[in-house]
Amino acid sequence: MPRKDGTGDVRNIVAGIGNFLLPPRCALCTVTVTRAPALCGSCWEGLTFIEGPVCARTGAPLLYDLGPQTVSLGAMIRPPAYDVARAALSYDATARELIKKLKFANRPELAAMMVPWMYRAGRDILEDADCLLPVPLHWTRLLARRYNQSAELGRGLARLGNVALRVDVLKRVKRTRQQVGLTRPMRKKNLQGAFAVAKSRRAVVTDRHVVLVDDVLTTGATVEACAKVLRRAGAAKVSVLTVARVVMPERVHI
Repeated sequence: MPRKDGTGDVRNIVAGIGNFLLPPRCALCTVTVTRAPALCGSCWEGLTFIEGPVCARTGAPLLYDLGPQTVSLGAMIRPPAYDVARAALSYDATARELIKKLKFANRPELAAMMVPWMYRAGRDILEDADCLLPVPLHWTRLLARRYNQSAELGRGLARLGNVALRVDVLKRVKRTRQQVGLTRPMRKKNLQGAFAVAKSRRAVVTDRHVVLVDDVLTTGATVEACAKVLRRAGAAKVSVLTVARVVMPERVHI
């Protein structure tokens, strides 16, 4: 509804002039789009949304639909530290470029485009969530990057899902090397002792359902480390919601 003082009309006029002088561009290429942030048709077609059926525990796609409570063989043999994980996209080339821009190209506004995708993928776990906890950055990395992409995603989800966002609970207390290029065992070792729940905020998670928010789930080492810390702090349920996740053929070694 337009504001009576005409402020809304002025904003629309200014935005229209701005779009005429500097047309909005696709978040991944130079094609003009109607609004920003958004993707052009070609880049949009490069996204692979994760649809059912999925593993009830990890959110990984399944080849066959055996019912909504179906758990993959891998999750049965090696149950994750979290209860449920969901992701909107398969972490393929287009999703990778999009997340890279969000994280490293000073494009925090891209989170607004991804949040509705995440909400659609994780609506069931957000319904009874007590709070959202973004996976934290070490303060030195936060200072260099200027923002935490997980917190930007969490802010949008908090508004859309009407769930409290808490950035003061989960802390990264040890600076670790970048996870890119590390194997799963190396990632796990790299993250030992990296996270902690602030002592003064333990009541926020005790006997509560908390949802970890992150950009991408690859090996799961990061969210596993966070989930274990939250379990020790008394969390009743730990869920995970990400923009994307790696999708690979299941390989289980017994």
